[in-house]
Amino acid sequence: MWYALIALAVLVVLAVVARRGLVVVQVSGVSMAPAYRPGDRVLVRRTGAVRRGRVVVFESTRPSGWGTGPPAPPWAIKRVTALPGDPVPADVVEAVAAGPGARVPEGALVVVGDGTSSADSRVYGYVPADRVLGVVVRKLSSGASEGVP
Repeated sequence: MWYALIALAVLVVLAVVARRGLVVVQVSGVSMAPAYRPGDRVLVRRTGAVRRGRVVVFESTRPSGWGTGPPAPPWAIKRVTALPGDPVPADVVEAVAAGPGARVPEGALVVVGDGTSSADSRVYGYVPADRVLGVVVRKLSSGASEGVP
């Protein structure tokens, strides 16, 4: 009998740990198509290592000093293309007002969408690294219907 209680306690602890470390986010825009489409649900690891090429979910609200533009959904999903210390990508130089040979500053990331229509670092500049919720681990479900662009 006490084995069952111990097993149950272990399962509860594992569930709590997993819930704190993982979160499910629903994609709401087309900027990451075709990899991720509106309605797709993705599993995000909150403590995942942010590296170039990884897809991250971050808080997209733009506080003063972090770009301007139309209101944004609370979370955005984009691919990291440059980390602190990396050269500023050519297509972002204008948005961040960087000079020749500039490097991405500490605490900042350059992110872009995979799709052709994306409001990202090419428009709004650097994304503060402390606004990253986590790294996408995998797509859980597809929300887009077959044949929908």
